[in-house]
Amino acid sequence: MDIRQSIHSDHARTLDTAGLRREFLVEKIFAAGEVTLTYSHIDRIVFGGIMPVADPLNFPADIGKTFGVDYLLQRRELGLINIGGEGWVEVDGVRHTICHEEALYVGMGAKALTFGSADAAKPALFYYNSAPAHTSHPTRRITLAEAKPTTLGDPLTSNRRTINKFIVPDVLPTCQLTMGLTRLEPGNLWNSFPCHTHERRMEVYFYFGLDDEAAVFHMMGRPDETRHVVVRNEQAVISPSWSIHCGVGTQAYAFIWGMIGENQTFDDMDHVKVSAMK
Repeated sequence: MDIRQSIHSDHARTLDTAGLRREFLVEKIFAAGEVTLTYSHIDRIVFGGIMPVADPLNFPADIGKTFGVDYLLQRRELGLINIGGEGWVEVDGVRHTICHEEALYVGMGAKALTFGSADAAKPALFYYNSAPAHTSHPTRRITLAEAKPTTLGDPLTSNRRTINKFIVPDVLPTCQLTMGLTRLEPGNLWNSFPCHTHERRMEVYFYFGLDDEAAVFHMMGRPDETRHVVVRNEQAVISPSWSIHCGVGTQAYAFIWGMIGENQTFDDMDHVKVSAMK
C-alpha cells in the first residue's frame, strides 16, 4: 500500500515538478489481476483500482492490521464505480452485478468483499474510494439512470459537462463519502472551471477516457499560488482542502471525483474569480 502524508500549502509551493508528482499524483491505478491501494493521511481516504481478470480478487487478508482493526470496513465505508466491462462484487456472500458506469456503495461492517469480471477478455475496472465511518448504511448498487445528473458550462468557454452524482445524499445515505462521474462534451476541455476550493472537504480526481498521447493539465495549489500536474489516462490526483482542483485537457475526457470531510453539501464551495488567480 502506498502511503501519502499530509502536506502544508507553504511546503507545496516550494516543490518542483518531481516533488508535486511524488506528493499528489498516483500514476498506477489499474493493474491486471491486482488490487492497488493508496492511503492518504488527508482525511484518511483510501483509494485505488481493482481489475479482476481470470480469477476473482480480494483485499489483502491482513489489511485490517494496517488500520488497527480486524478487517478493512470495520470502521469504514466504501464506494466504487466500474469504468470497464461487466463485473460483480460479493459483499458478505451477496452478489451484486455492476455494469459499465454503474456504482456500488458498501456500508461499514461488511467483512468479506470479492470482486470479479463477467468476461476476462473485457475485465471490470472498479475504481474505489473508502472513508472512515461512524455507523452502517445499507449496501446498494446505483445505476446511471439512478444517479443525479447536472449539466453545467458552455461550449463558448469550453467547459460544457455533465456531472453524474452517484453517491450523494439525494440518492442514498452515507456517513461522509460522496462520489460521482463527470464527462465533458466533445470539443470541451475545462473541468470545474471557474475553479473553487472547499476547506471543509478534500477530494481525489481520477481521470480516464484519454488517448495514449493525450493529457490533462490538472491545476492545483492556493488560488494565488497555482501549480499544475500533467496527468495521463487512468491516473489520480489528491486535492487537499486548501487547493483548487480543475484541469484542462488536450481532448475531451471524463473523471471520477470523490470527496470526504465535514459535510456532504455538493454546492458548499468557495468560488474563485479568474481575476484573483495567479
